[in-house]
Amino acid sequence: MDSRRLLRTSATALAAAGLILSGCTGGSDAAAPGSSPAATASTAGLEDFYAQKPVWRDCGMPKFECATFRAPLDYAKPEGEEIQLAVSRVRASGPGKRLGSLLVNPGGPGGSAVGYLQGYAGIGYPAPVRARYDMVAVDPRGVARSEPVECLTGPRMDAYTQVDPTPDDPRETAALAASFKEFAASCEQRSGKVLPHVSTVEAARDMDIVRAVLGDRKLHYVGASYGTFLGATYAELFPGRTGRLVLDGAMDPSLPASELNRDQTAGFETAFRSFAADCVEKRDCPLGTESVAAAGDRLKAFFREVDAKPLPTGESRRLGESLATTGVIAAMYDEAAWPQLREALTRAIGGEGSGLLALADSYYERDANGSYSNLMSANAAVNCLDLPASFTGPAEVEKAVPSFEKASPVFGTGLAWASLNCTYWPTPATGRPHRVTAPGAAPIVVVGTTRDPATPYKWARSLADQLSSGTLLTYEGDGHTAYGRGSDCVDTAINAYLLEGTVPQDGKRCS
Repeated sequence: MDSRRLLRTSATALAAAGLILSGCTGGSDAAAPGSSPAATASTAGLEDFYAQKPVWRDCGMPKFECATFRAPLDYAKPEGEEIQLAVSRVRASGPGKRLGSLLVNPGGPGGSAVGYLQGYAGIGYPAPVRARYDMVAVDPRGVARSEPVECLTGPRMDAYTQVDPTPDDPRETAALAASFKEFAASCEQRSGKVLPHVSTVEAARDMDIVRAVLGDRKLHYVGASYGTFLGATYAELFPGRTGRLVLDGAMDPSLPASELNRDQTAGFETAFRSFAADCVEKRDCPLGTESVAAAGDRLKAFFREVDAKPLPTGESRRLGESLATTGVIAAMYDEAAWPQLREALTRAIGGEGSGLLALADSYYERDANGSYSNLMSANAAVNCLDLPASFTGPAEVEKAVPSFEKASPVFGTGLAWASLNCTYWPTPATGRPHRVTAPGAAPIVVVGTTRDPATPYKWARSLADQLSSGTLLTYEGDGHTAYGRGSDCVDTAINAYLLEGTVPQDGKRCS
């Protein structure tokens, strides 16, 4: 498991894991290609891509349209090979004047934006927002329908997800390293052409082509989790084309991979302690009713038990430490999953692991027939291209384990070793950690949740401080991201920004 996997759960991440017209759409932001405001990224040689005319077709779902847009595989060679981007939209429903297109991205990296649009955003976003915007999604390059990165087959993924994540001796350490090497080699073998070209910078440049082809002068966008990094990168590349951007559950682009992983490890500990505080107040808490600390000790003991003796699950796969840990972490993304986690832990501590296995499968987007989406393949491909690897080898991980255990006594060891995944990646990283300031961009709303497990709150504070036009909106609560998760205060503030351009007061707090 990649400890940098940043996905929103429930109706968003778990669904992501969810008229025939030609020409551009009109609206208040409509503009001809080439007349857009200035950008820091050069668009020279890309005129053909910016001027393409989309052909929309029925998606097979009421009201949704689909199209394929072209982009260069390599922006340094725009005359070379092309990549096909899957785009979907649902038209503004009215009443009220259309405001343009609103692109959405659920995160990951590797989450399908098209699946998110069709499974949630296009039907579940606040009605006033859907009334005024065409809701649009593009699967980033290498993801889902946009020339997906492919790595391990289903049976090999099953084996990969069951490798012991906390090696106890040199043999187990070698086995874990070998699993990462096999994963990387399979990605190179099956997706070698696209693998060097799935960076966030390239995906952000694709979004600018999408913006122009849709006929919008500026990009309006809501990005969750990793989608905040994608949105911030767009603002950095195209500050003059940045419209109303909401970055919800923010990443901090200034941090190296090792710090991101350690911070996220602490985030999962914070989320677990919140879950445990709720659990121990219930008479049937499977982790006991003594204290939060005792609950953590009981969970760690359970992980050791299933490491030594995996549990039956009713199928050929057994629940070992790796899948059990993933199942628990999956439920940390949304407090609505806590009852399911309590039930799964009760069954597992009683000797039956199917409940935690189901949670792990939802995290990995594995279906009942053993097939996986390309979520984990794309996740590794993007992460390992965006930042240099956390560690050069197992010896460095071993030195770092104590600091990860300090960040999380429950999850620290496993998440330290998970940080080894990019060490053996076949394609050198093209990105580097740096502050994103985006001078000249319109006001950008950065949203942080105080007990967010996957994108710790301090990342939102940092990104809002870095962006020259950033403003911070805080949700005091649990779970990953805040918009559309039950806070009227958060939703009202973001809706006012998207619909009227009213920027929340910097530092506004909601609960």
